Amino acid sequence: MAEQNSSKSIMWKTIGVAVILIAIIYPLTNRTYNSAADAAKGTDESDVRIQPIAKFELAKAEAPAASGPKDGATIYNTVCGACHNSGAAGAPKIDDKAAWAPRLATGKDALIKSVTNGKGAMPPKGGATISDDEIKGVVEYVMGKVK
Repeated sequence: MAEQNSSKSIMWKTIGVAVILIAIIYPLTNRTYNSAADAAKGTDESDVRIQPIAKFELAKAEAPAASGPKDGATIYNTVCGACHNSGAAGAPKIDDKAAWAPRLATGKDALIKSVTNGKGAMPPKGGATISDDEIKGVVEYVMGKVK
């Protein structure tokens, strides 16, 4: 019987220690949760946690107001200069008069045709949307630079 009493006392002591530990640990780990009524009012904590890091919206860029045709120097510097200043993709450099000599010998109309239709790695109109008058202005500008 003594063994029964000691087993019971050990059991009650273990239960007592467990209750004390629960009483200490539970307040430290208990979080306040919103009731269903509070969750229905507005923001849900889970919605806030799963939002994307960044939001963006694609929109079509508005074209700048047309200010009339651009001059040859402006078009050359914004479109043509990327290749003709560095010699990229075999483009003759603007300051290499020897490379431009055979091209100048073909005449202005042939140069305009080359720019309009594209030549070698150069796409038609240099890949830009420019008018025929603007192409003529660019060709005249380049011819003046390489002579």
